[in-house]
Amino acid sequence: MPARLRPPRPRALTESLLRRWPLPQPGDHADKETRGHVLIVAGSHEMPGAAMLAAIAALRAGAGKLTVAAPERVAQGLALAIPEARVMGLAETRAGGFAARDCDRLGPLAERVSAVVLGPGMLDEARSVAFVRAMLPLFRQSTVVLDAYAMSAVGDTPFDQPVVMTPHAGEMAHLTGLSKEAVLADPLATALAGAKRWGACLALKGSATYIAQPDGQTLRFAGGTPGLATSGSGDTLAGLIGGLAARGAAPLQATAWGVLLHAQAGNMLARSQGTLGYLARELSAQVPSLIHALGTRGAQRGGVP
Repeated sequence: MPARLRPPRPRALTESLLRRWPLPQPGDHADKETRGHVLIVAGSHEMPGAAMLAAIAALRAGAGKLTVAAPERVAQGLALAIPEARVMGLAETRAGGFAARDCDRLGPLAERVSAVVLGPGMLDEARSVAFVRAMLPLFRQSTVVLDAYAMSAVGDTPFDQPVVMTPHAGEMAHLTGLSKEAVLADPLATALAGAKRWGACLALKGSATYIAQPDGQTLRFAGGTPGLATSGSGDTLAGLIGGLAARGAAPLQATAWGVLLHAQAGNMLARSQGTLGYLARELSAQVPSLIHALGTRGAQRGGVP
């Protein structure tokens, strides 16, 4: 890319930045409704754990209520595994994806749900995309976090509702038609172009993660640990962002906090267990203390301070 067209240098995403950008706080006398309701639409018969990882992460991030919608053949198991959740079993396609004909069952939740996490562990990309496209209009007032196959619902026009996308380089290549090598060669420009094209807050995950907004705001985070590159880690991140959005954080703030908390949880586990070998399921338990350590001042809902 010619130098004159290069995007501005991104701001560093640090603990210091987040301390000046505190999360919304419900107050000492708030109930679970005040802390927000998050809906997780995720999982499949091959990857039911993806829904569980995202759901638990959303609660650990501070959401007050949780509903999980999963394919009907795994819903009962998830209900037993996550006793804090209401679990709904939805119709499946023959290949194990979500059937678009059943998304209307989620419509009655729209007025009560603050954030939706769509995609972790989904199968049957084509039919899952049809499901996501049918579902998005039902949740226009919610922040929607798109992960994995759900991101393939992007089109040629920007989303007209608050959306967060969480691709890694391979997924970004699939979404854009670029090669993975081209994405890795200039991740900042790729993330910003995607954010503008799709009208979404986009977190391009990698050894350094780039967060971009359609208005040109960008952040860069490079403080993770190699152990985060493990199965289920991305599902946990999507759930964290959804939980933070449910409690009132705007998309950019929820994404920034989610990325840093996810990495710091990995760093804590690396110190206690070693750089490699800790599990994605262990990340979420570190999050409440990390949020507390970063401070609990009043909310700031605007852009980066």
